[in-house]
Amino acid sequence: MVSCTGAKAALRRTVRAQAAAMTANQRRESDEPLFRRFLALPWTAEAETLLLFYGVGTEPDTGRLLPELWRLGKRVCLPKCLPGRAMEARLVRSGDDLRPGVFGIPEPLDACPTVDKREIDLILVPALCYDLSCRRLGQGGGYYDRYLADYGGRTVGLCREGLLQKELPVEEHDRAVDLVLTEKRGLEGPSHILTNRR
Repeated sequence: MVSCTGAKAALRRTVRAQAAAMTANQRRESDEPLFRRFLALPWTAEAETLLLFYGVGTEPDTGRLLPELWRLGKRVCLPKCLPGRAMEARLVRSGDDLRPGVFGIPEPLDACPTVDKREIDLILVPALCYDLSCRRLGQGGGYYDRYLADYGGRTVGLCREGLLQKELPVEEHDRAVDLVLTEKRGLEGPSHILTNRR
């Protein structure tokens, strides 16, 4: 019998290979409807403060969302990695506030203000893939599982339709997001609440 940890590791290899097989142009074409759907969400419109991830490699290129969110007057945060596989949200006001951090991912400068997670209305949560129940398969570092454990706001994931799984192996600490957007549809998480959770 394969352990949940072993099943996740095998699936990560498979999904990474599938994502890597896409051309840069295919990824750009996939990003367009993902970003349109995210920006059109009522949740995004209502949110004053958002925490985004900065997509690298085969991930959706979420850095492209920053100028539009700033234009809309949003307070935009990005994660900064801390010792012990923890992270915090830092406010960024322009691309000049970023530098390569852990794993080469752009991170806020030390001078950027820390934002308490209770101030964050919406988090865009990264994942290698999601399933039909909005559960996520992350990179394996546990940064977001720890951060989201006591978060009470809304969570959204982006998943390329071709990487969407029917069902993922899950462990007790794994937390689903409230909504997953693909190029074609939106999937509700286990809470099935698309109104204000606060």
